[in-house]
Amino acid sequence: MKKMILMGTIATFMVASVISSCKSNSDKEEDAEVTVAEANQNLDQVKEKNKLDAANKATDEEWQTFKTETEASISANEIRIAELKKALYKAGTSFDSNYEKSITALEEKNKELNARIRNYENNKTDWESFKREFKSDLNGLNEAFKNLTVNNKK
Repeated sequence: MKKMILMGTIATFMVASVISSCKSNSDKEEDAEVTVAEANQNLDQVKEKNKLDAANKATDEEWQTFKTETEASISANEIRIAELKKALYKAGTSFDSNYEKSITALEEKNKELNARIRNYENNKTDWESFKREFKSDLNGLNEAFKNLTVNNKK
């Protein structure tokens, strides 16, 4: 008796699931239309994103100008660092260890800026943000050079 009830329940469940899973052609058409509409919307979003990405990238001429200017600044900083190191080890002068650490920190920052400009050349994305941040860091380094010789001890 229990077997018959169990078999009847299973059979009813299977028939109900088969009937409910079948869709009419109009339902299938509606699903297809929704899928096509979603695909078109995604395509429009991708096209818009590509337009924004293209606008955020630097033109080749703008990039070359910026790169030339920054490389000149970085080279000038390297010369200043070499002069500071030469003065640091010159006979008859005495500098404290903080001065030497400051020169080393400036040298590292200059190397980091040089690496950033070389790495950006490979991907060239988000041009305006990169340019703004890089100029800010370069100006900060130049300020640090100016403040290096100022004696703030009282």
